[in-house]
Amino acid sequence: MDQLVQTLLFGLSNGFVIALIALGYTLVYGIIQLINFAHGEIYMMGSFMALTVITAAGVSWTDPLGTRLGVIALALVAAMLFAGAVNFTVDRIAYRRLRRAPRLAPLITAIGFSFVLQNIGIWWKGARPIQFPALLPPTNILTDWFGLDTNITLSIPMLFVMVVTIPLLIVMTWFIRNTRLGKAMRATAQDRDAAALMGIDVNRTISLTFLLGGLLAGAAGLINGLYNNQVVFNMGFFAGLMAFTAAVLGGIGNLTGAVLGGIFLGIVAALSDSYLQAQWTPAIVFAVLVLVIIFKPSGLLGEVVADRA
Repeated sequence: MDQLVQTLLFGLSNGFVIALIALGYTLVYGIIQLINFAHGEIYMMGSFMALTVITAAGVSWTDPLGTRLGVIALALVAAMLFAGAVNFTVDRIAYRRLRRAPRLAPLITAIGFSFVLQNIGIWWKGARPIQFPALLPPTNILTDWFGLDTNITLSIPMLFVMVVTIPLLIVMTWFIRNTRLGKAMRATAQDRDAAALMGIDVNRTISLTFLLGGLLAGAAGLINGLYNNQVVFNMGFFAGLMAFTAAVLGGIGNLTGAVLGGIFLGIVAALSDSYLQAQWTPAIVFAVLVLVIIFKPSGLLGEVVADRA
């Protein structure tokens, strides 16, 4: 039982990170039906920016907790703003010119930009994995704080993932559903031409959607770095595939579906790692996706909609 609970905790931690990235996928797809395959690299760029800020600050786990938390907060803001700016810029440079192009054109462009960003990552930090500073001690909260006699580990990095990610997901969902920009995004997603006739600046709304998706990816980059203590230039490839799978699994274009899909995939991957072998995990994850697409093509929470191509 302890092993199962531990596995579920690992799955939840990874699932929340996947959910953050998946939300960026589903935001963009929901508004312009573009699968932004460069989104995983936006996540990588955010992680690299966070590493740059933390390295420049020169802090380590031996510094006072307040100092470390302050640097983490600064790195989080920097990573989010940088990743958001990169995603916004990619849209302005490439995707905006392809708004009315056949769907294959922006898809190929997205794949091309993913390789461009990977090479920028190599130029920035090199091709080898880099150790991310361990600013959060691996303290077991259950035994060290509460004195419980258990083999289950709930570490501070795991708690950090949940404490940061859950509010971000809640705030973003509230923002999309209640703010003026969020309503403009939803109107544009329903009918771009009708939204323009109602006075909505469609291009601005789409660009800001890319910005919001980048903010979430940047936050995920910092969180992953502090949790796994390692970053590398191609880290966004598999993470992006997992997030895309989560978005499709939950019903791409559905915010709640993206979050639940990410958590579900994180748990499935953790169970596979624990009870099978890690080498089987990608196959298990994508097998789940195939089964969902076969039996419910619109995703678990998605709705069947008419093709607006």
